[in-house]
Amino acid sequence: MANSNRAVDTTDSVSLNELVSRLMRCIKVQRPAFLWAGPGVGKSSIVGALAKMLGGVSVDLRLSQMQPTDIIGIPFYVPAENNGGEPTMRWAPPELLPSAKFAKEFPIVILFLDEMNSAPPAVQAAAYQLVLDRRSGAYKLPDNVMIIAAGNREGDRGVTYRMPSPLANRFLHFDVKVEFESWLDWAIDSSIHSDVIAFITNYKDDLFAFDANSADKSFPTPRSWEFVSQLLSTDTAENPMSDSEKRSLIGSAVGLGHAVKFMNYLLVGKDLPKPADILSGKIKDLKIRDVSAHYQLIVSMLYEMRDYWHSHSSPLDSFATVGQKKVQQRKWNSDKDHELWQKMFDNFNTFIVANISLEIGIMAMRMAVSNYYFSQSTDMTKLKTWPKMAEKYFPFMKDA
Repeated sequence: MANSNRAVDTTDSVSLNELVSRLMRCIKVQRPAFLWAGPGVGKSSIVGALAKMLGGVSVDLRLSQMQPTDIIGIPFYVPAENNGGEPTMRWAPPELLPSAKFAKEFPIVILFLDEMNSAPPAVQAAAYQLVLDRRSGAYKLPDNVMIIAAGNREGDRGVTYRMPSPLANRFLHFDVKVEFESWLDWAIDSSIHSDVIAFITNYKDDLFAFDANSADKSFPTPRSWEFVSQLLSTDTAENPMSDSEKRSLIGSAVGLGHAVKFMNYLLVGKDLPKPADILSGKIKDLKIRDVSAHYQLIVSMLYEMRDYWHSHSSPLDSFATVGQKKVQQRKWNSDKDHELWQKMFDNFNTFIVANISLEIGIMAMRMAVSNYYFSQSTDMTKLKTWPKMAEKYFPFMKDA
């Protein structure tokens, strides 16, 4: 068993966004892939999203919590009268693995073997045949089932077992890194709380702050920030959180130090105007000059705009390409809804030009186009503010 503290070389690491295109190629040639990453990076989320994007489903098996019989099945005796006069031993196929009947319901099924190198050697050995020969005992993987496995690296402070070379040699291996843009895409699609997105946008290094040498029980990862988002969603008018309760709950997910920093960040923006008042044109000026508050306000407005767009439009079966991403197209429910949206967008642009620094303005427009996909919501050249925005911001956004 290995559990060293050696430094991990991430020179050849790929982001979650980069990983998708690589896994697509692995699927095309039907070769199993292994994802190496630290705790809470979002490996299972990206695999689930990939399966959904391909119209299929992901079946997750956490091998560290399994027994060998969960993979190879259980033997049972077949008497002679039921086997042509000769008694024999057969294997009952495991229920957890996707059956042929289940697999027929989808164009693709991804069998995700999570925490593979944290599984005891006996369980890894049981997975040999499944990975090598696409079968285990009497069970045979349906043709449209693709295997992707994952595990923590040896230096990630987790219990890991060295993967046997014959098994490792059957995988295509990818080191996965935490990268803000990939997380932001996922966070927006997953409706992560706007305060969390605003905070991480301002303090990108706090997205993942895992130290293998630290004894801290809680630390920031994409997973633990998702926990924070879920906790914040319980702070309602009917059941409000006190500041001390909020700090304690956030600290339970990401650690006390980051909780205090997060609370201070929220305190800066407590006097900000409501995003709806800006988007309606009611408020045009901003007296607060704190940069952190500006980040909060930008993200809150983008959230408000996206919610309006999605609630007043319907998804289509077609997709558009934004940068290297495929985005599902949408159709406005009415011309009136579309016209109101354009007014909101114009008010958003006017407010940014008048009150926000060039650097944060560029960030706002980049997020609007590349992360919230607002360029798919309307013909931006028809906006009243288009000439000004194109002149001021778009020369810096050629890659958006």
